[in-house]
Amino acid sequence: MKILVTGGSGFIGSAYVMYLLSNTDHEVLNFDNLSYAATRESKEHFASSEKYNFLYGDITDKESVSNSLHNFKPDILVNFAAETHVDKSIQEPLPTINSNVFGVVNLLECSVRYWNANPHFKFHHISTDEVYGDIDHNMPSPDEDSPFFTNSPYSASKASSDLLVRAWNKTYGLPVVITNCTNNYGPYQYPEKLIPLMILKAIKKERLPVYGNGKQERDWLFVDDHVKALAILLTEEFNGDRFNISSENQVANITVVKSICEILSKSQNKILDHSFDYTSLIAHVEDRPGHDKRYALDSTKFRNKFSWSPSVEFNEGLEKTVNWYLENSLWWENLLSKKDPLKRQGL
Repeated sequence: MKILVTGGSGFIGSAYVMYLLSNTDHEVLNFDNLSYAATRESKEHFASSEKYNFLYGDITDKESVSNSLHNFKPDILVNFAAETHVDKSIQEPLPTINSNVFGVVNLLECSVRYWNANPHFKFHHISTDEVYGDIDHNMPSPDEDSPFFTNSPYSASKASSDLLVRAWNKTYGLPVVITNCTNNYGPYQYPEKLIPLMILKAIKKERLPVYGNGKQERDWLFVDDHVKALAILLTEEFNGDRFNISSENQVANITVVKSICEILSKSQNKILDHSFDYTSLIAHVEDRPGHDKRYALDSTKFRNKFSWSPSVEFNEGLEKTVNWYLENSLWWENLLSKKDPLKRQGL
């Protein structure tokens, strides 16, 4: 099978590409614009695989998308390409909307034309739990039939793209599937997201800014579990279905931050100060506008249909992740020397 992965240099996209190259015989074309959060330099071993190809391009460039389809001739397009930072979408909404909405329209238009000549082709769109909005504790976790309630430009852009993908299936017949996942974490994540940001700030003994009281809850899914779930769908027929993928284990942000501090305090890694109390770095800051208090997903449909469940429990995955950043300081030190992702106000 030939797989076109858009956004294959991002955090989840690169983990997906690595999984395919390591565990299947599929040929992969990674189509990516190498934005600030790209991890291409982290995965230089991709290039050593005869099954791997890279093409620099942006999904907002319709001609580039069309050329990638007609030249590579994929059996499936898996779209990870997106602007995913909520704070950035609030500060400057247009880049997020341009990529996540108009970029997806380009993918869909080009895919329909390609599919008309290649009827075996199908389209897999990767989305987020944030489309379902803030989930109160007395409400059930949203399933695939739950309505969208978006509260940030980012979540609104992803909900828009989900609806557009559905529309191209219903209107034009394009074979599609949409998967909505919860927060991913693991190695190689760009340090603007909660877990890697807190790890690196703590290592550097910088303030750990936590929005509000820190009781906002998120469901955490280890990235390897997520990409294994996505790979299951490669051999399935696409009929416009949607699947939620989650660990079904919500953890408060403040608990995540304290757990990171505890792991660091117990670690014997030589780059750490073993006499230091890392929890002393925690600082509560003013909450973000429209900050959703709880995200959750009911993934019963996917679990039952494919006999899937995550294999990495959160505390185990968090310790693996912290240890990876401790053992790969050259990776993130090189990253920080080029960019400064640690200026984020809070979490």
